[in-house]
Parts: sequence; structure tokens; C-alpha cells
Amino acid sequence: MDYSIIDKYIDRLIEDSTPDAPVWNIENIKHGKQAGWNYIDGCMMTSLYSIYKLTGDKKYLEFIDKFVDYYVFDDGTIRGYDLETYNVDNINEGRVLFDLYRETCKDKYLKAIELLHKQLLEQPRTAEGNFWHKKIYPNQVWLDGLYMAQVFYTRYETELNRGKNYADITKQFKNVYENMYDKDKKLYYHGWDYSRTAFWSDAQTGLSKSFWLRAIGWYTVGLADTIGYMDRSRPDLKADLITIFRRTVEGLEQYIDPDKKMFWQVVDQGGREGNYLETSGSAMLAYAMMKGARLGYVDRRFAEVGKSVFDGICAEYLTETDGKLNLGGICLMAGLGPEDKPNRNGTYEYYISEPVVENDAKGTGPFVMAYTEVKRLLK
Repeated sequence: MDYSIIDKYIDRLIEDSTPDAPVWNIENIKHGKQAGWNYIDGCMMTSLYSIYKLTGDKKYLEFIDKFVDYYVFDDGTIRGYDLETYNVDNINEGRVLFDLYRETCKDKYLKAIELLHKQLLEQPRTAEGNFWHKKIYPNQVWLDGLYMAQVFYTRYETELNRGKNYADITKQFKNVYENMYDKDKKLYYHGWDYSRTAFWSDAQTGLSKSFWLRAIGWYTVGLADTIGYMDRSRPDLKADLITIFRRTVEGLEQYIDPDKKMFWQVVDQGGREGNYLETSGSAMLAYAMMKGARLGYVDRRFAEVGKSVFDGICAEYLTETDGKLNLGGICLMAGLGPEDKPNRNGTYEYYISEPVVENDAKGTGPFVMAYTEVKRLLK
């Protein structure tokens, strides 16, 4: 395959975007939302910074700085951000602030880091110590949240706090593994309600009903990136996370579609009516496998396994219309509850009912991240 076409696709995304109107935030576009600080743009900023670090092309850094500068004011407050919602999704875009502060020395980026860290210090927790996903979801842990909060948390600890809270970060991942991982299926449930009161949760276990691909992708990438940002001060904790990561990746391999080399939207229901091969979660797992193999967290063969998943995405969903590349097969959104949205109940039928779109950053961001690993592998 000629991978250079992906460079042209990335360039098109940034050329067509401004900070207040990014073309990859399909969720905002569809619902007419005003631009504001959000995890979707965060996915794209993280991926573009990875391309910059790999290529050294300043156009990517300049775009990221211009984009994030629009959202962060001089006093460190953030456009569209409300700390008191205690929504861990809002932490995700903060991880690129560490890179921008190092690259530009703008004090406002450090101030914004401290503001987001303040949210983590105050974030409500379950009795076992995990962050609630949002204030409106009391006692609920979603796999997504481990990616949204823990990577930023780890960077803060490594770069600004001498790793003093690595044990807390590791414990939150271990709680998920111990409570949300099905050791027979070797898959993670999307959500866990510690209080067992949410309408979507099992009365005995508190778990949701299905294995949603992107949630598992978020969690697996969260593990890979968290491990990567930990320093050497606590090798025991890092080893614990590597063990969980290895078991996670090895368990997932069996669910790769043998023909298309992708993962299904509901992971263990491949071929069932209504199910489909989904891009965002497949890209996340391709990235995690290749990165894990490169850094020695899993067997080296997973570099090629991950690349085959990436190639499968390109073959299935990277298409050209009127001279422009588009990436399809992306689940727009999915969640659990709240009470006034009873359709979001964690069933198979729910996950296959959400819209499927092109070019949304929940897919394009991980796709670009996986592409950086492909480029490293080919070197």
C-alpha cells in the first residue's frame, strides 16, 4: 500500500479546520454545538503531535499551538471547560498541554495543566478509589475514563510531582481488571456501577451487558500510554501494568476477523446481524499492539498483528470521493444512561444502533496514532 496518501489525508483535515470549527468534530457539527474544550479535539491534537515528533515538520506543531491557544486564556482558564461537572472526558485534551508548554514556554499552558489537575484532586471516587466517570454518573466507572484521566494524571506525576501518586494510578487500572474483566471471554465490560443502582447495571456485579469495542480500545491505549509515561522510580508498579496490558492484548487477538483483519463493534458477536467492523476501536488496538511490541510490553510479533489491523482499516474504510480521502466505519458515540436516555442500556441492540460516520476524530485520531507506529515499524 502507498501510505503517503495518509499524509495527504492528515493535511486535508488540518487545512479544512479552524479552532472554532474543526472538520473532525462530527458530534459537534451534527448537534450544532458551540466549540469548546473536549476530548474529541484532544484525540486529534495528541495524534498530530505524534506526527510532528516523528517527522519534525513544524506545520503540525504550529497548527496544534494555534488550535489550543484559542481555548486557553492567559490566566489558564479554558474556553468551554467547567471543572464542577467533574467529567473525566475533559481531562484528555490536557495531555498535549505538557508538550506545548515544553515547546513554547507559554505560562498559560502550565496554568491550564494545574487547573485540570485540580479537577483530579477533587474528582469524586468509588469506595475502591476509582474516579467517577462524571458527577452525573455517581459511582460509575467506564473504561473510557481510564484513557481520559490516567494518561494526563501520569504525565503530571512524572513531570511535576516525582511520581508520588503512581500507586493510585496503578490501583485504578487494577480495580478495572479485577472487577470488569471477564476472564473466560478475555474482554472488558464497558461500565461498572459500584453502587449497583444504575438501570443498565447487573444487580449482582454492577457490570454492563456487552463488550463495546471502542471502550476496550480506550482502556488498552490508556494502559499503553500510561506505562510509556511512567519513569523508572517504581518498576514494581510499571510491571503490574505491563502484566495487565499483556493479558489484555493476548486475549483480544482471538477476536480479529480472519478475513478483514479488523474488530467488530460488539467484539464477541462477529458476524451477527447488524454488527459491523468498526474503525475507531480497531485503530486503537492496532496502535496499542504496535506500540506495546516496540517497547517490549508484548511479544514482538504483535507489531505485525497490529499493522495487519491497520491495513485492514485502510482496505475497508479509507475511500476517495471527488479527490478527497475519507475514513469511514466510525461509531459516532455510545454511552450508558443517564436515566432519561433508557436506550443507552449497554445491550447489543443499543451499540449497533448508534450512527456510523466518516472522519470523526474518535476514529481519525487513533488512526493517525496507529499510522505513526506503522511509520516507525517500516523504518
